[in-house]
Amino acid sequence: MAKLDETLTMLKKLTDAKGIPGNEKEVRQVMRSYIEPYADEVTTDRLGSLIAKKTGPTDGPKIMISGHLDEVGFMVTRIDDRGYLYFQTVGGWWSQVMLAQRVTIVTKKGDITGVIGSKPPHVLSPEARKKPADIKDMFVDIGASSREEAMEWGVLPGDQIVPYFEFTVMNNEKMLLAKAWDNRIGCAIAIDVLRNLKETHHPNVVYGVGTVQEEVGLRGAKTAAQTIKPDIAFGVDVGIAGDTPGITEKESTSKMGKGPQIILYDASMVSHKGLRDFVTKVADEANIPYQFDALSGGGTDSGSIHLTANGVPALSITIATRYIHTHAAMLHRDDYENTVKLITEVIKRLDQETVANITYD
Repeated sequence: MAKLDETLTMLKKLTDAKGIPGNEKEVRQVMRSYIEPYADEVTTDRLGSLIAKKTGPTDGPKIMISGHLDEVGFMVTRIDDRGYLYFQTVGGWWSQVMLAQRVTIVTKKGDITGVIGSKPPHVLSPEARKKPADIKDMFVDIGASSREEAMEWGVLPGDQIVPYFEFTVMNNEKMLLAKAWDNRIGCAIAIDVLRNLKETHHPNVVYGVGTVQEEVGLRGAKTAAQTIKPDIAFGVDVGIAGDTPGITEKESTSKMGKGPQIILYDASMVSHKGLRDFVTKVADEANIPYQFDALSGGGTDSGSIHLTANGVPALSITIATRYIHTHAAMLHRDDYENTVKLITEVIKRLDQETVANITYD
């Protein structure tokens, strides 16, 4: 592996951390350790979302930068008498990316390695072989010989099962491969924006937030936004990369390395036009590359945040990422760095008057 600089070390620690929806403690601890030096205070709401506050003038507008802590994974629901684990998906999974993949079961006695299995094709009928395996027929094999042995090792129903993958810098060192980019990259962006603002004058109160349970319904964003009551919000997340074989321009025009994606529309929100226009104007002035995208399905924390109280102008800014909701996703470091730069420059230009103009544009 290439030698890791300070940024890559942070990204590795964030993506290595294990945290499916409802089990985000380990990730929250990593994010807190990195963001605390740049915040005036760090708190946690009662669902577990982390809220780091950096204050300019106390009467300045409240700006929320939201990345979610959780990753897609699984939960143990049953242990059979032979020691196999049956599970519930937690977050969206496609069955064809799951079989024979290594996983980690997080138990009260420590981590246990497992592999996702199903009936081998050798014993299937020719017709059955042509069909994708059904998730309900899959299980996790941890090498136990009985339910009792699995439980002696610490496994219990309700334990989280997390994809396993080694953080990897590719031969092209701008390309980074890891589990859980969705959405540890959003957490990293929130950290680095606060880092940039630490010694910078800006008339705002900025909140870098790591929300919980995004993958099961944007839930932590609801409670965190109710706590903060922001004036402006940015949901930072991964988006679809359109530069892999088989994807047409009708499905996605985004390219890795060509700048952050400004989301026009997704299933959770129509982006706020005034905020979108302001952000793209700042990007043009600062010569920061960006690209537009729209999604017919899916959503980000912005989908919950913009409905808070009497409404919050919100925009999703995402990073084109390949192979999301699998064990291994890939993104481009330049997109990450340009997203940090863009949000930093936007915040430096926001004040009460500008926010009022954006709000009522």
